[in-house]
Amino acid sequence: MIGYVTLGVSDMDRAKAFYTSLLGDLGAKVLMNMERIAFIGKDMGSPMLAVCTPFNGEPNHPGNGSMVAIPAGSKEAVDAFYHKAIELGATCDGEPGQRIPDMFYGAYVRDPDGNKVAFFEFG
Repeated sequence: MIGYVTLGVSDMDRAKAFYTSLLGDLGAKVLMNMERIAFIGKDMGSPMLAVCTPFNGEPNHPGNGSMVAIPAGSKEAVDAFYHKAIELGATCDGEPGQRIPDMFYGAYVRDPDGNKVAFFEFG
């Protein structure tokens, strides 16, 4: 149902490096790279993450309550993505842990531009 999600950023090179490094183990790479927007994903037919500088030229602002959630594939992978994101310059917004017993395990970070990203595993 989702083609892509867009995150506003202040530095395109930094954002592309952060997300391709972070999500490379999932097969993600820059698929389309234009001046102010880049699409990152496995292929053009799968859901993608886009990073862009705002069209109106104003500074980007992370949304309060907005979040991109990335399925990690296992609880161990949630932990690994969380720690890799922190190493790449993200800040903690919720350490890895079981949020809902036997239903949801997740971790939360803020990317270098303040956008909230979750890594999760159901179960």
